[in-house]
Amino acid sequence: MSDATAHPALSAGIPAKVETPFQRFRAEFFESKIATVALAVFGSIVLLAVLAPWITPQNPYDLAQVSVMDGRLPPGSEAFDGYTMWLGSDGSGRDLYSAILYGLRISLTVGLASGVIALLIGMAIGLVAAYAGGRIEAIIMRIVDLQLSFPASLVALMMVAALGKGVDKIILALVIAQWAYYARTVRATALVERGKEYVEAAQCLGISRFRIVFRHILPNCMAPLIVVGTVQTASAISLEATLSFLGVGLPQTEPSIGVLIANGFEYMLSGRYWISVFPGLALLLTVVSINLVGDHLRDVLNPRLKK
Repeated sequence: MSDATAHPALSAGIPAKVETPFQRFRAEFFESKIATVALAVFGSIVLLAVLAPWITPQNPYDLAQVSVMDGRLPPGSEAFDGYTMWLGSDGSGRDLYSAILYGLRISLTVGLASGVIALLIGMAIGLVAAYAGGRIEAIIMRIVDLQLSFPASLVALMMVAALGKGVDKIILALVIAQWAYYARTVRATALVERGKEYVEAAQCLGISRFRIVFRHILPNCMAPLIVVGTVQTASAISLEATLSFLGVGLPQTEPSIGVLIANGFEYMLSGRYWISVFPGLALLLTVVSINLVGDHLRDVLNPRLKK
């Protein structure tokens, strides 16, 4: 049997469809039902957070809309203004449904912004260390080792104590606490790429160092960076909630998830569980969904882990 008979598309003169790398990646990612559900959950959380001003009955940042008369109401109670508080209210009279969605806006903004900035800084430093080598690499990596010798929570706590409260201060503190993870990841991957033939060929052709690093080596370092970025984003969200819970993160007028959990902590033993439990569940769903997506991305983007 000839090839034309075995393949009707060839006999008809129709070129065979070539699967692109993105189509292959998408097919492999959605093979996992757990990762697909986690991505759908995270996407829903992001969508709800973005649409919070239009789908919530109250703006928890506007003190004119918050009434002390509505404080500590159980789920399903009717507020003083007539709307139903499906998740109850906290001690300040904030509708928990509204406060959680607005809090997720802050948590996601802090996590994504700090992750992107830390990635850019760590990526540039790691590439310079890997390509320069010698004394420059030794100095940079000793600084990275010194940074990683301290827990990220301790570094962030010290930076927030020095900088003060506020969203911009939290983002800066998280960037300082996280950039070393990206630098070490990029440096390790770039060292492997630097010894390959295509880099030697580019050097022989007289291509500039800047172009070799950022046009040739960097694209081959993106797979581990994406995985580390997802994990560190979840870590940044958890770290921001921890700092806010301890009272050194965001102020009470900006109720992030950590602030909401802290507001209900003193009422746990009195039976008013919803003040801390519902924000805690929102934080748990967000962090777990990001981690599950990142874990599956690691399996898909690393050929050695493929079954």
